[in-house]
Amino acid sequence: MQAKKRYLILLSAGACLLLLSYLGGVQLPAASRSRHDRSRTGYRPDQPWPHFSDPLHLFSPVGHTDTEEYNLHISPRQKRDGTASVYKGKRCRVDSCFDFAPCQRNGFKVYVYPQQKGEKISESYQNILSTIEGSRFYTSDPGQACLFILSLDTLDRDQLSPQYVHNLKTKVQSLPLWNDGRNHLIFNLYSGTWPDYTEDLGFDIGQAMLAKASISTENFRPNFDVSIPLFSKEHARTGGDRGFLKYNAIPPLRKYVLVFKGKRYLTGIGSDTRNALHHVHNAEDVVLLTTCKHGKDWQKHKDARCDKDNAEYDKYDYKEMLHNSTFCLVPRGRRLGSFRFLEALQAACVPVMLSNGWELPFSEIIDWNTAAVIGDERLLLQIPTTVRSIHHDKILSLRQQTQFLWEAYFSSVEKIVLTTLEIIQDRVLEHGSRSSLLWNSHPGGLFALQPVLTPDTWETSPSTTLHWVSIKPYPKFTAVIHAVSPLVSQSQPILKLLVAVAKSQYCAQIIVLWNCDKPLPAKHRWPATSVPVIVIEGENKVMSSRFLPYETIVTDAVLSLDEDTVLSTTEVDFAFTVWQSFPERIVGYPARSHFWDSNKERWGYTSKWTNDYSMVLTGAAIYHRYYHHLYTNYLPTSLKGMVDQLANCEDILMNFLVSAVTKLPPIKVTQKKQYKETMMGQSSRASRWADPDHFAQRQTCMNKFASWFGAMPLVHSQMRLDPILFKDQVSILRKKYRDIERL
Repeated sequence: MQAKKRYLILLSAGACLLLLSYLGGVQLPAASRSRHDRSRTGYRPDQPWPHFSDPLHLFSPVGHTDTEEYNLHISPRQKRDGTASVYKGKRCRVDSCFDFAPCQRNGFKVYVYPQQKGEKISESYQNILSTIEGSRFYTSDPGQACLFILSLDTLDRDQLSPQYVHNLKTKVQSLPLWNDGRNHLIFNLYSGTWPDYTEDLGFDIGQAMLAKASISTENFRPNFDVSIPLFSKEHARTGGDRGFLKYNAIPPLRKYVLVFKGKRYLTGIGSDTRNALHHVHNAEDVVLLTTCKHGKDWQKHKDARCDKDNAEYDKYDYKEMLHNSTFCLVPRGRRLGSFRFLEALQAACVPVMLSNGWELPFSEIIDWNTAAVIGDERLLLQIPTTVRSIHHDKILSLRQQTQFLWEAYFSSVEKIVLTTLEIIQDRVLEHGSRSSLLWNSHPGGLFALQPVLTPDTWETSPSTTLHWVSIKPYPKFTAVIHAVSPLVSQSQPILKLLVAVAKSQYCAQIIVLWNCDKPLPAKHRWPATSVPVIVIEGENKVMSSRFLPYETIVTDAVLSLDEDTVLSTTEVDFAFTVWQSFPERIVGYPARSHFWDSNKERWGYTSKWTNDYSMVLTGAAIYHRYYHHLYTNYLPTSLKGMVDQLANCEDILMNFLVSAVTKLPPIKVTQKKQYKETMMGQSSRASRWADPDHFAQRQTCMNKFASWFGAMPLVHSQMRLDPILFKDQVSILRKKYRDIERL
């Protein structure tokens, strides 16, 4: 009898358990999920609280991966049903929902649908489309495209928003190239509406990729979607302001330890997290301020704390707090993302993420453990203790990384969009994908493009070519002499220059780029030298061809020379020895400067001899060959086309590019006042220095380039490197660079 009762009890318990699990009332232990980002962030359920020498791992309870259950108290079944209805293509990945064929045929080209009459586009979405159309990826031919972008504004899918586009489902389905969204990318900042703010966009996205803000880990499709940051309509379209960390202050602690200032939601989603912040606020070093004053009817819902919170809120200036705090809390708002995220990054205030289940922006490429503290909403009371336990060295490291990430990927709409496209390109063209090291180290993935150099010198990734990162450059250079005049006399400057350069102990080879309309001279016309001389006929005879990444350039250093440059062998040797110490910069002789003309409200260009300079002209300069690759593959066709049309400004554009990458000025060597541009006959093509329009063109170029870069990247310097003992009254025999030191 007792045994029968036991069986009945067990049977009843089992039936109840099955019923409860079916109804979603009990969550059975889930199988371990090895999500792609767990290994990247170093997450381990048994990870203890972080020490300063360890990566800052997620601090969350064992097995906790979601936020909505905690905040909304919904069952797993309801959660699964809800998320399944958001995207019908939830199982899409690049391998299953993307056609690689057009990308393999034509490269990674992006097509933007033409704007339809009568369709309104928000300023933010127009900035996105303009960025793509001005990028190196853009194509106006849909037959050449690998990726398609809608001209229909999909950024704001909140039905209560004035930017909401109605009947989007019908409009999208009627597009002849839609093809169920295959090879399409949809940008979105806001989805869903009051009161539940789901991630539904209001139309079936099919097999399209999403570049979405505030996307949850539940809905994020790894290796398919891209999580982007929430940015305001005031966010800079190009360039953007620099980060606010000007000096590496030691110790790195600021006035406040942890701050936040923002809305407190009295009802609905987002209320639980922000309503609890007052428990941590101490009005001393932890200042967490919220206000109920938002929305038309906030007073109808006000609680007992509103008046006190509002009064405390008004006492503090947000910018002052932001710039004077070590850590900045970034709690969820109505949606998972928040404007506070980008504000904290720019201010060098280490973000403390408090938004469970948010797939952090660009999580596929960025290691956020090096720039942020990733918290858990349910452990709010432990956060002050946690951040106080982080060592000063780690704080400084985190703060420096916030500045790199802000300036590399987040400071403008352009950088956000281009980073998104680069991530997708890396997936589609896996042979050229960049490593995590490149994305998370200076100068960043946008400047570390796919390799085009020879395998024996580029063993693993472009970082081995960016030798200033970790590897000493090859101890010789390749001279590239740009020739535009016919060879009519054996006394021409180009032949003297060729001989002088060939005598350098560091010269590996000389390339003469023949951009002259006349036929190539016979081989016997060139002087005999101890190093190989290779003559290449310029592609289309345009100025930009001097910066093509020629396979014949086998050294890291490129000595760029105009045909009429006058340099001695000693001067070449000295410039190269200086470059070996600064391989990321342009090192050379003729210097120029830029200035802001307040009367004309534009940038100006000057060649006056002063102690101040910001450019070293490529008529006599040494730089890393990787900049040929960047010039050719990073800069847009519009800028290179302008250079080629004017036959001018290519040297200015190269200086802009290098300064944009390094954030540093070039280096001028040896004040050689004898150097000047040769004033040749007016009939010669090389006589551009004598052209009265030459300076006017260069002024125009300066402003055109600054407009595209979004800011002025050039940096002024007064540093000049001279040979040791230069100008000292000692025997010339004691001097290493004797020819220079006689000057």
